[in-house]
Amino acid sequence: MISWIKRKGVTLIELLIVVLILAALSAIAIPRISKAADTAKKRLCHTNLDIINSAIEEYRHTDGNYPSNLQEVTRNLVHFPDGAPICPITKSEYSNALSDSRVDSSAHVH
Repeated sequence: MISWIKRKGVTLIELLIVVLILAALSAIAIPRISKAADTAKKRLCHTNLDIINSAIEEYRHTDGNYPSNLQEVTRNLVHFPDGAPICPITKSEYSNALSDSRVDSSAHVH
């Protein structure tokens, strides 16, 4: 009768299979995670622009006229107590010129 010898490690083939499975999973997951991060940044950018436009409308309601430039709203601590919003894509303040008294999200370069 053949007796089974208890082994204490893994074979090279088993290790290779595990490495191949991990490589296949990462090839699928990494592009999806990267795309999700880009999508989240774009959505945050659009949300920031919506908040800026709401602040412009609040400014007009309070002061009776639209601001002459965007910084008049974004640097106002009443509207933005934590400072001017920063675009998550360009890592800078929004500096678009006002178009029809609103910030146009299509003009913001990504």
